[in-house]
Amino acid sequence: MVMWVFGYGSLIWKVGFNYDVRLVGFIKGYRRVFYQGSTDHRGTPENPGRTVTLEPADGEICWGAAYKISREEDKEIAINHLEVREKQYDQKAYIDFFTDPTATTPVVTGVMVYIASADKKQNQNYLGPASIEDIAKQIVNAEGPSGPNRDYLFQLEKALLEFGCKDEHVINLANEVRRILSESEQLSN
Repeated sequence: MVMWVFGYGSLIWKVGFNYDVRLVGFIKGYRRVFYQGSTDHRGTPENPGRTVTLEPADGEICWGAAYKISREEDKEIAINHLEVREKQYDQKAYIDFFTDPTATTPVVTGVMVYIASADKKQNQNYLGPASIEDIAKQIVNAEGPSGPNRDYLFQLEKALLEFGCKDEHVINLANEVRRILSESEQLSN
């Protein structure tokens, strides 16, 4: 049996496992938000970074990439890799994946996706909504074993723009982070 995995954050540009096919497309009924705390990759327990999760949203779509994995050994390696990498995401969902905005039929049904829920009992690192300014400040100041939190944001923005996807939440946040960094640089000169 074939396995499909949908990436909407760092999986878009940094996969970490073998796959047969990569399709650019989207899922329906969700939007990408920087509401998940990262204490193991882009921040620390003392100074959590922020990464994306999915939030149900009627009428919205979330662009990303779906990866088809066919070989049994590749599936096992991918699952093991993802269970470590996505360990702070407490839910897995199986969702329809589309590549054509006018299509009513999905290209793939049952694409696996990791989601960090808003349930603080299940997901201790959920940070939730905040103003763009507050999220940006947190991203500017956070760094973890995988590097500065701002790099995650900028790489996501770049990858989405390469798809032709203009995600307002990501773009507004990246612009605010750039504004803070520029202001900080001007103050230090």
